[in-house]
Parts: sequence; C-alpha cells; structure tokens
Amino acid sequence: MKRIITLLVNNRAGVLNRITGLLTKRHYNIESITVGHSESEGISRMTFVIHVDEEQVVEQITKQLNKQIDVLKVMDITNQAIVARELALIKVSSTPANRNEIYSLIEPFRASIIDVSKDSVVVQVTGEFEKVEAIIDLLKPYGIKEIARTGTTAFTRGNQKAVTNIKPYSIV
Repeated sequence: MKRIITLLVNNRAGVLNRITGLLTKRHYNIESITVGHSESEGISRMTFVIHVDEEQVVEQITKQLNKQIDVLKVMDITNQAIVARELALIKVSSTPANRNEIYSLIEPFRASIIDVSKDSVVVQVTGEFEKVEAIIDLLKPYGIKEIARTGTTAFTRGNQKAVTNIKPYSIV
C-alpha cells in the first residue's frame, strides 16, 4: 500500500538523515522524498511516498516521526483531498526529422522541449505519477537516454486547515 506522508521540520543540518534513518532502520521502503523550504522561514516541508503493508504501520510511523526533535508536524495525507505533482526531465534520442513528431506526442501532456542537441531533446513534464509514467511509455520507442525525476510532492487542498505561525526550534 502506497502512502503519502508530509512533515514540517526545522530547517537544520542532519534532519533529513535522522528521518530517513528512522524509516530505513525499521525496513520501510521509501519510494520518493522531496524536501524544500516552506512558507515559513526556517521551516522545510518534506514529502515521503512509502510502501507499507498495514494501516497500523502508518500510525506507528507517524508516532515515531512526531518524537523527533526537529519535527513540527506529521500528516498522512493519502486519503485526503490533495494536490500532488512530480517533475521529470526526459532526454530522448531524436533527429531533425522526428522532432516534430516528438513535439506532437508530448503536446497533449502539456510537456515542453527545454533543450535540443543534434541527437537528442530534453522533455520537461509535470503532473501526477501516472501522467509522468504515461509520457515515458510513449517516448520509449524513440530511445530514452536519461530520466531525472523529483518524486512526488504534495499537500492538502484549500479546504484543509493549514499550519501557520510555527516558530523554528532554537537552542539557547
């Protein structure tokens, strides 16, 4: 069962290492991690996509993450109304003759070609996991040279209560 867990954490050295260490030590498979600054200074948002066998495991993970000193909030947002996206850069073999064909193929996905060389193009696509997988499958016959993906990043839709005015933990 795939679960999406988000965390708000103090933006400090070693926080990501401690959290991933906690998850891997307990043999939870992390499919993707995204981390970046949040709307509050000194606080980062982490999004983990993990595979678990049972619902009880998610509750256990949430409790363990909440015990970490720099973790401010943990949410399992899997079953909530969420906005989730992923970014992928896909380097595809191409010739001047088939570039228009590739462009026509990616246009319905709202993807774009962001780099062109004599033997390849780089396609940029954003969207849900399934959309990214679909465009990759369509581009495979042309010859995919490289793929770089961000993994899923997500948060709850507007009708969910947002966390605001969180002050970073400080050592005095």
